[in-house]
Amino acid sequence: MKNQKFGRIIMTASAAGIYGNFGQANYSAAKLGLLGLANTLAIEGHKYNIHCNTIAPVAGSRLTETVMPPDLVASLKPEYVAPLVLWLCHEQCQENGGLFEVGAGWIGKLRWERTQGHIVRQKNQPMKPEAVRDYWENICDFTDATKPATVQESLQSMVSALSRVESQGEVGINSTAAAASAGLASGIDPTKAVGQKLPPTTFSFNHTQCILYALGVGMSTKDPDHLRFLYEGHPDFSCLPTFGVIPSQEAMMGGGLSSVPGLNIDFTQVLHGEQYLELYKHLPTSGELTSEATIADVLDKGSGAVILLDVNTYSGNELVCYNQFSVFVVGAGGFGGKRSSEKAKPPVPPPKRSPDAVVIDSTTRDQAALYRLSGDWNPLHIDPSFAAMGGFKAPILHGLCSFGFAARHVLKQFADNDPSRFKAIKVRFVKPVMPGQSLQTEMWKEGNRVHIQCKVKETDAVVLAGAYVDLHGASGTSPENLPQGGGLQSELVFAEIGCRIKDLGSELVKKVNAVFGWEITKDGKKAAQWTIDLKSGSGALHKGPYSGKVDVTFTVSDEDFMEVVQGKLNPQKAFFSGKLKVRGNIMLSQKLEVILKDYAKL
Repeated sequence: MKNQKFGRIIMTASAAGIYGNFGQANYSAAKLGLLGLANTLAIEGHKYNIHCNTIAPVAGSRLTETVMPPDLVASLKPEYVAPLVLWLCHEQCQENGGLFEVGAGWIGKLRWERTQGHIVRQKNQPMKPEAVRDYWENICDFTDATKPATVQESLQSMVSALSRVESQGEVGINSTAAAASAGLASGIDPTKAVGQKLPPTTFSFNHTQCILYALGVGMSTKDPDHLRFLYEGHPDFSCLPTFGVIPSQEAMMGGGLSSVPGLNIDFTQVLHGEQYLELYKHLPTSGELTSEATIADVLDKGSGAVILLDVNTYSGNELVCYNQFSVFVVGAGGFGGKRSSEKAKPPVPPPKRSPDAVVIDSTTRDQAALYRLSGDWNPLHIDPSFAAMGGFKAPILHGLCSFGFAARHVLKQFADNDPSRFKAIKVRFVKPVMPGQSLQTEMWKEGNRVHIQCKVKETDAVVLAGAYVDLHGASGTSPENLPQGGGLQSELVFAEIGCRIKDLGSELVKKVNAVFGWEITKDGKKAAQWTIDLKSGSGALHKGPYSGKVDVTFTVSDEDFMEVVQGKLNPQKAFFSGKLKVRGNIMLSQKLEVILKDYAKL
């Protein structure tokens, strides 16, 4: 394999080795041993284009037919395992060092997960079992768990812990006084820091900064849809919503954190952990914005400290946007503080199903050099020697650049590039991206929230996790424009239907090819009319009387309509009981299933 510069090796392990199984100690040891062998071969073979992966199959055989029901044995054919093996052996497959469970047509990938851990000894003092006992909950807490993939990553936390113990003194003692002492030794004192306000910062800008930012997050004149963000003479010239992070970042990068009492930290050890942005107004394309920052909370994660920085940005006296920066200070934990905060905007995992949309976009070799012109001048993103000191082979892309890529993918896919539809975004930064790599944004739409996960396509490494974008409804149907109190409940449902048509219009028109009219009544009187046109163009939703031809018309009260869309009232029962009246081609009503499915999200 080395001579031919190509090889694919498959090891066969077992769930018994991964999880253990009663009465199979020898078998389990051998099977997990194969995984260890495979992991090392994967490392040693990589430079020769030799990949080694491990499968843990469940299959029906003569060995298992005595312990499994016949129908289960029949459903666990080897034919349902072989295709995975064939793909892992293929020259196009770049997977290396992976572990997969497989059977019955299902495949899942496994990986190790580790808690943040906790330092439980003092400098020049013996390590005591009582300290292990007292911090056992922290040691076993999988909140913000890491996923080490190499021996180097495994050792990194221990090296960091050793450095903390040797240079910063006492940590991990189970008493209030000792915890306070540890906080002082680590440079962190939440009692002094939380609530402190940083000096306000002012950001003056014009269309140039808006355009430069759009180019920095990958927009291009090759896409006609991008011109409204790149040309100040465009009739709809706008600022990308995620530009809202730029005026506020000066609060963090301008040295303001260094002036906060209780935050005596090493700024070379600061990493950007998470980001939340919420817009309250459409971002202007020029003007002067003022940002006011506050230390919202300080958390003790054991191996480091997390600082939550809330930043409100104003145009005059009007609040334009709010940012929450979550920054991780490596090695600054162990001061006896709390591990979580109700003030934090938490990441949210995506649904456990295939994504509704996937967009792949290439960054350029100069992406980081271009993005830094928007204000993040950290040499880590441009200077190879500085990047090498940080342990990177080359300068890395800004996390907020990947953030901008993912946000505009959602904006185009689900909001027709309309920045007024954008409400908020939350991301957790997981791994770095190298300029020139491709970003793959996976999206799941759940009502007005779009869950996102961003990967490097070349390596399949997740770089943005627990992320989501919140959108307003389609123009004219956002919640603040809908009737409140005495208004019709069905208004909100039709607003969501309008969003679905906008997102999937052409696809729906192909499937349905019909026009549906709705007459909504209230107290026996006609209260609203709607038309769902899934026959012409890309589809449309009309409110009020419709001048064209309708294929089928439904008449129903507002209350019964809501019962139907919430799944509480069967449409057929509603029809036969006279609650739902239908005129025209009644058979076409079945095609409404396409747009009314997932009624809970309506």
